[in-house]
Amino acid sequence: MNNEAKWKANQDKVAFLKQFPGLIQAWEEVQGQTVQTVIPLETSTTFAVMIFSNGQFAISHAPETEPKYLREGVETARTALEPVHPRAFAEYDVLANRDKSATRLARLENILGAIHNNVEQIPELKDRIRSLVKEWNS
Repeated sequence: MNNEAKWKANQDKVAFLKQFPGLIQAWEEVQGQTVQTVIPLETSTTFAVMIFSNGQFAISHAPETEPKYLREGVETARTALEPVHPRAFAEYDVLANRDKSATRLARLENILGAIHNNVEQIPELKDRIRSLVKEWNS
């Protein structure tokens, strides 16, 4: 078998796999179905085959623990999850508000620190700040 035939054979196999019967193409296809089983792939610790009650399946990545996606996921699914986990959402709201406030104060400190550290090297900085404050007050 020459290289072109090998490439074509692989391409045909991949095309078939991408259209394999039961393979879900979008999560909406299995909405309302239950996960029947999860089988970890032998070659990966982060991927598994999820088989649903209707016989469809997906190759899925391990549950995401990246904070950005956890936050977005929890906030996106809030209306569905909050009735089941109201105390967790109450605690999350306290922690999220604390983080938001700490971020705001940290930014304020950074801005004030930058002004303080640059006021001697940039003499016109004081005048620019005064005119900015006048603009805000008028």
